[in-house]
Amino acid sequence: MHIVIDRNIPFGERVFSTLGEVTALETVDIQASAVRNADILVIRSETKVNAALLGGSPVRFVGTATIGTDHVDLDYLARCGIGFASAPGCNANSVAEYVAAALLTLSQRLRFSLAGKSLGIVGIGNIGSKVVKVGEALRMSVLQNDPPLARQTGNACFLPLDALMDVDVLTLHVPLSRTGPDATYHFFDAARIGAMKPGSMLINASRGAVVDTAAIGNALARKHLAGAVLDVWEKEPTINAGLLSQVTIGTAHVAGYSLDGKVNAVRMIYRALCDFLHVQSIWDGWDELPAPANPEISVQVHGEREGVLQKVIAQCYDIELDDSLLREMIAQPEDRRAGYFMRLRTGYRMRREFFATKIDLPPEQRELTDTLKTLGFTVG
Repeated sequence: MHIVIDRNIPFGERVFSTLGEVTALETVDIQASAVRNADILVIRSETKVNAALLGGSPVRFVGTATIGTDHVDLDYLARCGIGFASAPGCNANSVAEYVAAALLTLSQRLRFSLAGKSLGIVGIGNIGSKVVKVGEALRMSVLQNDPPLARQTGNACFLPLDALMDVDVLTLHVPLSRTGPDATYHFFDAARIGAMKPGSMLINASRGAVVDTAAIGNALARKHLAGAVLDVWEKEPTINAGLLSQVTIGTAHVAGYSLDGKVNAVRMIYRALCDFLHVQSIWDGWDELPAPANPEISVQVHGEREGVLQKVIAQCYDIELDDSLLREMIAQPEDRRAGYFMRLRTGYRMRREFFATKIDLPPEQRELTDTLKTLGFTVG
């Protein structure tokens, strides 16, 4: 059995070689010619899976080590009887931690307190449900919107989107869909962004095309929005450099790029493939993860609560580093910017999730214990 995988999938070559002969390729090299003799294909979000890629090949199973599936023609796979698996929820912790870092960095940069401010969360799935806990841990008033869940559950906690337009910060965690009652393509267009409270802020760590590039750029230029955090962009990797220069924080689609999230995705795809092949899975992966850069943090920082939290988080995940690295793209020649964006992703540094770090709190900071535990840290 011949398995073609993306070389940038952690442990991928070693794990999938237990099931067959593996060819590991760079993302750009996963073309029709490369899968002509492949039985299994394991990819990431940059690879478009459709008839143009798979037509005439013997591929009978496709796995994507991602939560999203908008890069995969699912109808085509179904028509051809090709098995498929994705990894929903694999990086939910990672993205929630990104949002925590973003919120605290916004509060420090723009000099306001998160406590008492309102946070609107659009999409309460694997990620959004964790972001609810982040907002509550930061003492924000949290409002939730999720029309499919509202219909399924009838739960009154899910509010209409219009009810979230007066929040101070709004964060998006929805899939990209272009059709149906819950289509999200350009979900936040000029009209929707214009309906947001003047001086509010928008975070998008879902998919780039959920937000209209021109609309958010105009809102920032007019100061209708006081700030924006974008991890995802329309037309990646060819992103709008002008918009990057306008946002408060910009990162290269790395919110979910913790090593833990990546390994979780590999584990999920590996197990799905084992089930497809009717063989026993023998790899788990968790015992192979390296220690974090800061396995233990002794909190010695004195000051206001949110400043302390921001400094603790920055020792585990430095969102400002990701922001500064992406901004270096602006200085690149225009024809090299897409490649630079891709390199930031494929060459992303090792980042462990918060639970891998133990926090030692002095007596005067003990009131932070519950907050840090809710954010995911291990508190000694």
